[in-house]
Amino acid sequence: MIQKTVQCPNCHVILSCSGSSGDVVEIVCTGCGTEGKVTFEKLISTKNAAIEVTNLTKVYGDLVAVNNISFTVQIGKIFAFLGPNGAGKTTTVEMIESIRQPTSGNIKILGKDIKTSFNEVKEKIGVLPQEFHSFEKLTVKETLMYFSKLYKKAADVNSIIDAMDLNDERKKYYKDLSGGLKQRVGVAISLVNDPDIVFLDEPTTGLDPKARRKVWEVIAGLRNRGKTVFLTTHYMEEAEYLADHIAIIHKGKIIAEGTLDELINKYGEESILRIKNCDSGNAVDVLKDNGFDAHAEGNGDIAIKIEFKERVLDVLSILKHECIDYENIDIRRSNLEEIFLKITGAKLSEAE
Repeated sequence: MIQKTVQCPNCHVILSCSGSSGDVVEIVCTGCGTEGKVTFEKLISTKNAAIEVTNLTKVYGDLVAVNNISFTVQIGKIFAFLGPNGAGKTTTVEMIESIRQPTSGNIKILGKDIKTSFNEVKEKIGVLPQEFHSFEKLTVKETLMYFSKLYKKAADVNSIIDAMDLNDERKKYYKDLSGGLKQRVGVAISLVNDPDIVFLDEPTTGLDPKARRKVWEVIAGLRNRGKTVFLTTHYMEEAEYLADHIAIIHKGKIIAEGTLDELINKYGEESILRIKNCDSGNAVDVLKDNGFDAHAEGNGDIAIKIEFKERVLDVLSILKHECIDYENIDIRRSNLEEIFLKITGAKLSEAE
C-alpha cells in the first residue's frame, strides 16, 4: 500500500490516506466534511520496457522544444504521443531515433542506452517519418523490395503486402496511389526489417476519414502481431481509438499521462446517461429516491450522472420496475479534447 497526504482545498486540513498503484480513493475531510478523490499514480515497471525516456530536454537557443520529460513505452503496446503541432512530438521522436542529439537526458531502447549502443538496436526499429515520400515510378512491391535491401534482416515482402491489405496495389506505381494508400505503403516500409518497435509520426495527417480509418486498422494489426508502436498524433480520436497508453504533450512538457480510462477518471467529468423522451412526470423523483443525481432537461429527456457503467443497468432496471417508458438512451463521457481544455485552458486545435 502507498501512503499519501493531501490538503483540503476549503479548510486546509492535512489528510492522510492509503491506496495501491492506480487506485482512485474517495476521501472526506475531517475538518469541514468536503468530499473528494485522491488518485494514486500508476507505477509503470521498466522490466518489460521497449523505450525508457528520462529527463529528456532539447533546447534551440532561447527555445526549449522539449522540457525535461520522462515516460516509458511497454513492449507490445501502442503508445500515443498526443499534442498540437509544435508541441515537441517530432523532436522527441527524432531524439529517440538518434536523428537529433538531446541537450540532456537519457534514452534506452530495449534496455540499451542509445548514446553508446544505438547500432545494436537500430535494426530492431522501423520508422515512418512525418513527411513520407517514395519513388514515383516503382511499384508497391518494388518499393518494398528496395527498402528491404537496406537492412541486414529482411521480412518477407509478400507477407507485409498481405498484412497491409495491398495485394490489389502491388503492381501499381507509387505515384498512382491515393493518399491513404501511400500512407499504408509507408507503414509497410517501416516493417521491411521485421522490427520490434515501429515509429509512426503523424501517419494519417491529411487523409479523409475513410482512409484514416483504414490506416487505423493497419496500425491496430501491428499490435496484434506483437509489435510495439510509438504513435505521434494531434488527432484525439486517433489516440482514443488506438492507444493502450497516452501521453499528452503541450509546449514541450508532458501534462498528463495514462490509459484513456485513467485520464478520463482523473481529469474528466462524470459520465451522463440521457433518457430520451421519458413520458413519466415522476421519473426524476423516482431516480432521486434511489440515490441518483437526475434532472429533467425540459425537452422530455432526463440527464443522470453515472459514476461507472454498471449503474446504467441499475437505472434501466428502476425504469422497468416503475413501468416508465422511454424512447432510447445515450451515454456521454468526457473525451481527450475536454481533458486538454481543462488542463490548458485551450482546445487542442486552438493550441496549434
